[in-house]
Amino acid sequence: MDTRNLFMTPVTAALVRAEYGLGLLVALVLFFAHLPDVRWVPAVVLFVYIDLVGYLPGAVRYRRHGGELPRIYYLLYNVMHSLVTQGLLALAWIWLWGFEWALLALPIHLFGDRALFGNYLKPFGVRFEPVRHPAYDRFRADYEAELT
Repeated sequence: MDTRNLFMTPVTAALVRAEYGLGLLVALVLFFAHLPDVRWVPAVVLFVYIDLVGYLPGAVRYRRHGGELPRIYYLLYNVMHSLVTQGLLALAWIWLWGFEWALLALPIHLFGDRALFGNYLKPFGVRFEPVRHPAYDRFRADYEAELT
């Protein structure tokens, strides 16, 4: 992927997942190294609220109605699963109440989604739940044919 070709091949996707995996590992090591100092209620709330707001409404609607969803569900997902949004939340938290180790729940959630499940931000043109797009299948076949 580069600035003119905004796609990932299976190899580049695996490499990006590995990078997020390293971030997840660092966040988990720090979290467990400071386990006695972690306040559990904020840690659990910070970990869970991302999906309560950003994923569950869209997932429920998708399963009940299938297929197409209004863009608001994509926006909710993308805003809540953004490192920018959660980084700003962490900065605001630190400014208001000070630093605490429970804030590591934010990168643990986001890095875990990307590294373990391959979940990135959701473009409007694909299904809310992962389904291969026919245009991607055509592109991949053409791309792979050029490599051989």
